Amino acid sequence: MGRPKITVVGAGNVGATCAHWAAARDLADVVLVDVVEGMPQGKALDLMQARPIFGFNVDIVGANDYEATKGSKVVIITAGIPRKPGMSREDLINTNKNIVATVTKEIAARSPNAFIIVVANPLDAMCYVAYKVSGFPRKRVMGMAGILDTARYRCFIAMELKVAVDEVQAMVLGGHGDDMVPVVSATNISGVPLTSLLSKKRIQALVDRTRKGGGEIVALLKTGSAYYAPAAAAVQMAEAILKDQKRLVPVSAYLTGEYGLNDLYFGVPVILGAGGIEKIIPLKLTKEEEAMLQKSAAAVAKTRDDLKM
Repeated sequence: MGRPKITVVGAGNVGATCAHWAAARDLADVVLVDVVEGMPQGKALDLMQARPIFGFNVDIVGANDYEATKGSKVVIITAGIPRKPGMSREDLINTNKNIVATVTKEIAARSPNAFIIVVANPLDAMCYVAYKVSGFPRKRVMGMAGILDTARYRCFIAMELKVAVDEVQAMVLGGHGDDMVPVVSATNISGVPLTSLLSKKRIQALVDRTRKGGGEIVALLKTGSAYYAPAAAAVQMAEAILKDQKRLVPVSAYLTGEYGLNDLYFGVPVILGAGGIEKIIPLKLTKEEEAMLQKSAAAVAKTRDDLKM
């Protein structure tokens, strides 16, 4: 049988960091695929040389084609271009739609039983592309956004309250963007509601910072975007599937009526295990949260319609 295999498509910062986190956790053998000659091979070899130091034993290989990806259990798609100055949102959507569609075809042909985790942006729309192109069941095609957004939210709360980050229970739903919905009513610190520890004003500030979490990093870096936490979030999803952890986490899932939404990829809480998305969890929201969720859904639906698929 041997070890399971994770393929990471795209060997840029996010992809290479996915390979790094996955290898360091001894999760699976890793194949790093990128169109740039030598780059995935060089990064894979560099990671292999870290094995004696950190004591992990998986194999990491780099490739410019998809032959080495055959029989992958999990495929993480980070390929796609970031939005460049002067580029319209439509340009970005069409370029990345073509990239993700091409990648998905290659993957589906060689790993027909794989689970696909999409990280490429615009996230919810790119999940939709991978789902339609692969023809896989919806439980095997999902997007990484909610775990990252929730991690940012939990991190900011822990920083504010000066508590261990493990104690912060929280959930961020909705589309991956400015309309995401941090569910304040479901946020607690070891069972103590956040609303009893912070004023409404401070909570709103943390919610706003969470929504702009990615943008804050882009503004600081000036030449790129976040990659440590996004990669960690994608690898946590892969780990939940490979180890059948039955984690309750928010992911972008294809909805067929849940939350009153249809034919849409959207961030909702799910049980993630060996079957992929094993269950979508309905969450009781306040009226205000419900309104925010609908606003977020409308934005995601517009992007989906822009795909013309």
